[in-house]
Amino acid sequence: MLSNYSTYFENAVIAGRQKLDAAVINLVLHDLAANALTRAAYLLEENKKDLDRMDPHDPKYDRLKLTATRIVDIAAEINNVAQLKSPLGLTLSEKTMPNGLHISKVSVPLGVVGVIYEARPNVTFDVFSLCFKTGNVCILKGGSDAEHSNKAIIAIIHQVLVKYNIDINVATLLPAEREATDALLSAVGYVDVLIPRGSQQLIDHVRNNSKVPVIETGAGIVHTYFDETGGLQKGSEIVFNAKTRRVSVCNALDCLIIHYSRLKDLPALVKPLGEKNVYLYADKTAFTILKGHYPDALLNHAKPEHFGTEFLSMTMAVKVVDSFEAALDHIAANGSKHSEAIISEDAARIETFLNQVDAAAVYANASTAFTDGAQFGLGAEIGISTQKMHARGPMGLEELCSYKWIIKGDGQIRKP
Repeated sequence: MLSNYSTYFENAVIAGRQKLDAAVINLVLHDLAANALTRAAYLLEENKKDLDRMDPHDPKYDRLKLTATRIVDIAAEINNVAQLKSPLGLTLSEKTMPNGLHISKVSVPLGVVGVIYEARPNVTFDVFSLCFKTGNVCILKGGSDAEHSNKAIIAIIHQVLVKYNIDINVATLLPAEREATDALLSAVGYVDVLIPRGSQQLIDHVRNNSKVPVIETGAGIVHTYFDETGGLQKGSEIVFNAKTRRVSVCNALDCLIIHYSRLKDLPALVKPLGEKNVYLYADKTAFTILKGHYPDALLNHAKPEHFGTEFLSMTMAVKVVDSFEAALDHIAANGSKHSEAIISEDAARIETFLNQVDAAAVYANASTAFTDGAQFGLGAEIGISTQKMHARGPMGLEELCSYKWIIKGDGQIRKP
């Protein structure tokens, strides 16, 4: 199987050997951003071919969809990446040993980065811009749902690269078939790291079957805890934004946890969600309070499986707890270590929450919708890492670098 795709991998390795000046890299990225805007009609036309094959009610539909506004945002993110300082060649630390050896720790690219993703064509732009800025080569394996969109994007990228006489294999799009995924998982000696972006099923498949090192960008099962001292107006706005801003992304709210002492405020807290037709799966206590105060057609009894679910739709679970500790326990048992939030005016409790909750991004009195590379000032992101090795949270330029030790001497030898 690998042999059928070895040419792709070999060409990527060769492309990674070229060294580009930082100024040229930035010119390419600015040019790509401009081309994304001028070729927007073409991108939308190709994207429509993919959209026409997908059920509009599929949670992936919104992820797949490109719009004129989204293309403007994509171009802005590419320009942002270009304007950021390069993380390459930085001396992270240095010292001179008693024997005269000068030792320095210097940032370098990861190498060949493979990314497996589903129906998110914007990822094609994001991954290329971040990898290109950091001297990495990217091998992209998009899903068949976005095949036309990804081909159009990679064609624009290649046109810009050719203009600057740069090997187009610095950005390789593999065929959409499943066999290409299997080959990428086995590309030992060609690919330095794999990053899956998509459903928990995809991430599990990559983690369990890859022979190449994997950085997990896990599913986002996101909670917001409304504490005893939480501000009602503030809380309502945060919950509404976290749930409804864009339901198909990994930072969207999945479960509202509320302290039992604030049950009387629950109807007001979720009232805006009803106006947006959000389905609630409420536990027994929450259901009783909401009955008659939330649209009957949108209110449902929660089952155990509704807690610990990434909905990716206008759906949210509601859990009542009798203590702060119970809220922490519920998050620990059902979260995915992505993004978690507390709404509270108790400074000590906020600090405890921020320190004890094990997640890549932990919020106090703010929407989890901010878990995003651009919002964190990273320009863009290659994914939200939910693991602890190498990178955690939004992966920007620095997270696409490794380092090496450089040792300079003057004839030193180590004694027996």
